[in-house]
Amino acid sequence: MKSFLRSATALAGIAIAGSAFAADLPRRQAPPPVFVPVPVFTWTGFYAGFNAGYGFDASSNNQPTVIGVNGASTLVLPGTTAAIAFSNGQSNDGFVGGGQVGYNYQFTPGSGVVIGVEADAQYVDFGRERNRFSATGPLAAQQVFNPAGVSGLDYFGTVRGRLGYAFDRTLVYGTGGFAYGSGGGRDFGLTNRSRDDFQTGWAAGGGIEYALPTDSFLNFFKSSAVTLKIEGLYVNLDRGNRNNGVFAVNNAGQEVSVTSPGVVLASGGRQVRDTEFAVVRAGLNYKFGSY
Repeated sequence: MKSFLRSATALAGIAIAGSAFAADLPRRQAPPPVFVPVPVFTWTGFYAGFNAGYGFDASSNNQPTVIGVNGASTLVLPGTTAAIAFSNGQSNDGFVGGGQVGYNYQFTPGSGVVIGVEADAQYVDFGRERNRFSATGPLAAQQVFNPAGVSGLDYFGTVRGRLGYAFDRTLVYGTGGFAYGSGGGRDFGLTNRSRDDFQTGWAAGGGIEYALPTDSFLNFFKSSAVTLKIEGLYVNLDRGNRNNGVFAVNNAGQEVSVTSPGVVLASGGRQVRDTEFAVVRAGLNYKFGSY
């Protein structure tokens, strides 16, 4: 019995010593957390979106055009006179709205130079009544239209390059390129006809764009980013000189210009002028591609 007690006491001493020794051993450290780098935002990628804004007339076509004709003209009978007046009052101002698609490429993610190309198409309702006129005296004319070529516009679009600099999620850029448009509203007075001349020209401007986080509540299409932009654009569409100085077609089908016999241009221009306007608009883009 005494031998058994001595053995148990020895085993207990060894166990206590082992526990004390284990307590002195260094503890196993937890593995370090895995480092996940935060993606650096880049503007590289395709995008598509919508915009809306307001257009402002930038032309000098608001001076009334007044034309007098007498018996020497083929527009009135001998011994009679008449006058035609275009107020030119309704300018190219109004709502602008449409959509755009484009592609950006950023040379260095984060901050750096960004180049791109963008195409847009816009609905407008500019100056539809600019060519209404009033006439006094009998006129022998099939058509009467404004010799200054003042027009309205139903739509326009552009295809432009973009060059800017990104400060992370903020992009400041300039833009310029080809522009086109069509429309005109009421152009020929007596027969109430409208002209739908297709015009081409150029556009230039600039803007600022900001990219929201990917999980923005505006990201309905689960794109890589949603961007908001404010942009200003000047558009110049060349109407050419197709009707330079011509303001009427008489009943014999002959064109009558402001330099024809019996015609006096009291005020206004005889040159067909460009369609010029400026647009300020806000836009929303959905970017697809790299984060």
